[in-house]
Amino acid sequence: MLIVAAIVLVDLVCGSGMTWLPLLAVGPALAATTNGPRGVLCLGLFAAALGAVLGVRDDVESRELAVVLTALMAVTLAGSLASALRGRRERVLAAVRSVAEAAQHALLQPVPATVGPFQVAVRYSAAAAEARIGGDLYALVSTPYGVRLIVGDVRGKGLPAVGTAALVLGVFREAAYDEPDLLTVVARIERSLARNLGSDDFVTAVVAGYPREGQLEVVNCGHAPPLLVRDSVVVPVEPDRPAPPLGLRTLSGETPALQVLPFADGDQLLLYTDGVTEARDHDREFYPLAEGLERHTSDEPVRTVTALHDELLAHVGGRLHDDAALLLLRMPQAAATAVGAREVSDAGRVRSCSP
Repeated sequence: MLIVAAIVLVDLVCGSGMTWLPLLAVGPALAATTNGPRGVLCLGLFAAALGAVLGVRDDVESRELAVVLTALMAVTLAGSLASALRGRRERVLAAVRSVAEAAQHALLQPVPATVGPFQVAVRYSAAAAEARIGGDLYALVSTPYGVRLIVGDVRGKGLPAVGTAALVLGVFREAAYDEPDLLTVVARIERSLARNLGSDDFVTAVVAGYPREGQLEVVNCGHAPPLLVRDSVVVPVEPDRPAPPLGLRTLSGETPALQVLPFADGDQLLLYTDGVTEARDHDREFYPLAEGLERHTSDEPVRTVTALHDELLAHVGGRLHDDAALLLLRMPQAAATAVGAREVSDAGRVRSCSP
């Protein structure tokens, strides 16, 4: 309407006749990008009526005016059709989004702010346009054997990766409740993947559990090492004995090891996927996650993870090229026992034991 009004005003001031009248078609053409078909048609008819009035006022030859008005109505009809098609695509996209959101809630179930003794925060971003889920996975459940969690990354992208992620999460959630030993949980996931994955498919993952106060068990299967925050110092939890990703154990013969971390008052553990650490800026520099965690560590995991996610997006220029997941655990102050606190002060090391 503003564009049409501006053209009419210019014509009234300049009195140029045919010079400005063809530009009236710009109004309905642009209206097709935002309005529905009825709005485009109404604007086109309104512009045609104004064009006819201005043509008569400016003594435009009737044949030339008829050509202009015919072109204007043709643009209006084309814009109405384009608007109808755009509306249809938007409805389809909205339906797809709703299905994706339902799939996300079923696959990547929302994690509450508090699970067991922990404060928890999660941020997940899928690289695919309009996607809500991808090949990265996470889950955190409270079981009879304590809080257990998994963060992993499926090889590949698209629907096959989503299917594999769903398989891993389903087996994990069942095994986490059934198995008292964390390594047995990992073994059940491995057996399921061996039956269902191709020879070139695999899943890197970190599986962790909190079986007793002051101790956190970690099993790393070819995944990026978690980052432990203690007294504002960030330390990567490197596996003592590297293990292959899930799905490849039969090829290598290696079995994962169980690491036991002292984990007590104020400690935090960040688990993530390689979409975070392998994100590059315009100079092809990787995002320094450990340094970012040191800058943004706080007593509120949600604030910490949100700051890391925002900084990650700024680092890559606003668009991730791989799925990225961040999951942060924090033991609140005074939540751990005095025994657990003494373990933290006495043991600044990571102990490992064989399965």
